[in-house]
Amino acid sequence: MYNKIIVAVDTTQMDKAERVLRKAADLKAADGTILLVNVVEELPAYVVSDLSIDMTVKARKDADEHLTDLRERTGVAADIEIRQGAPAREILAAADRLQADLIIVASHVPDFSNYVIGATADRVVRHAKCSVLIDR
Repeated sequence: MYNKIIVAVDTTQMDKAERVLRKAADLKAADGTILLVNVVEELPAYVVSDLSIDMTVKARKDADEHLTDLRERTGVAADIEIRQGAPAREILAAADRLQADLIIVASHVPDFSNYVIGATADRVVRHAKCSVLIDR
């Protein structure tokens, strides 16, 4: 059983998120905690404007609503953290801050672009200081 679990959630894949959150609940120790983490990717510097700031604020609000709904739908007690930046880097930073002993990431079937730059899940696996569970 794990005491501090990070569940990384991509809000474009909420069907996987529900399954992964339930899996985290099954793996959590009785007095353990779960942290749902979503990362809003930063826009490139050349795009930054008042419009992009509004888009980021909206994306953070939407992510919070998705995760709150997920938590309510599953009945799983979990904290929520919305971060901004590169997904793998921010997931790892959240895990370090929480001193997580498990990170759970949903993965998808890779396409060509994943082989060139590496998927978020791949980066998390390579750099995490704790156990990582990849759910397909």
